[in-house]
Amino acid sequence: MQLADAHCHYHDEWLLPHRERVLRDLAAVGTVAAVVNGTNEADWADVKQLCADAASTHRSVRLLPSFGVHPWHAGNRSENWERALLEALDTTPGASIGEIGLDRWMLDRAKPDDPRLHGLRRAPLDEQIAVFRRQLELAAARNLPATIHCLDAWGALLEALQTSARPARGFLLHAYAGSLELVKSFTDLGAYFSFNGYFLDPRRAARLQPVFRAIPRDRLLLETDAPAMPVPKEWATHKLPREAGGSIVNHPANLDATCTGLAAWLGIDRDELAAHTLENFRTLFGAV
Repeated sequence: MQLADAHCHYHDEWLLPHRERVLRDLAAVGTVAAVVNGTNEADWADVKQLCADAASTHRSVRLLPSFGVHPWHAGNRSENWERALLEALDTTPGASIGEIGLDRWMLDRAKPDDPRLHGLRRAPLDEQIAVFRRQLELAAARNLPATIHCLDAWGALLEALQTSARPARGFLLHAYAGSLELVKSFTDLGAYFSFNGYFLDPRRAARLQPVFRAIPRDRLLLETDAPAMPVPKEWATHKLPREAGGSIVNHPANLDATCTGLAAWLGIDRDELAAHTLENFRTLFGAV
């Protein structure tokens, strides 16, 4: 069985002490490719270096770099962010655009002292939309896959996609948690949808199982978002020490459990699902 992780952050400092172990474990579970997403100008160089290092030392797992300004970081982007993004793309063959998107959660529901947002200026939605549109335009102009984050802003995202240029090859709605009713609208615009093992928690499964059953099989992908979005403990096949603040660190090799869980939801063999999602990964992100 071969697997592909459509969305992750393997460059994150939480994974840094475990990098060699993680790459070995990824190879052991059959992970052959992963898209490593940068979220702001400060981490693009780390993404690029990690992918280059892995290419020379762990050739069984291909790490594909992706560069973008995440909506959480839109409010802190520099005046030269577009130039920096273009330079990152121009100097990194095979790179895609992401993680980009819209986030109303941080504006309406996040606590003022949420540590994940410490030090960030929370860009209002209209500013997020402007930054998102510009990055989507770049993806369309170069026909690069775009990886999109969305929290509590599905209507605004749909409108932005409908009224913006989009890459002909499609785009990824990572960890899709939107409604069943929106699946067709997004699919018609070129969307792929990635399933995250975090959704296997029974509190989320009841709502999301019918959603993923409705997604066309040729638009399904798997992801971990590692080190974030940990799978429920009963599903975790691989574990890492907690980070200093006590947060659970999602091991990237839990992609195998993610595949097993989604296959159970869909009522198909997990090897069949792995083959489907790997082929979809190749279609969107390129051959691996």
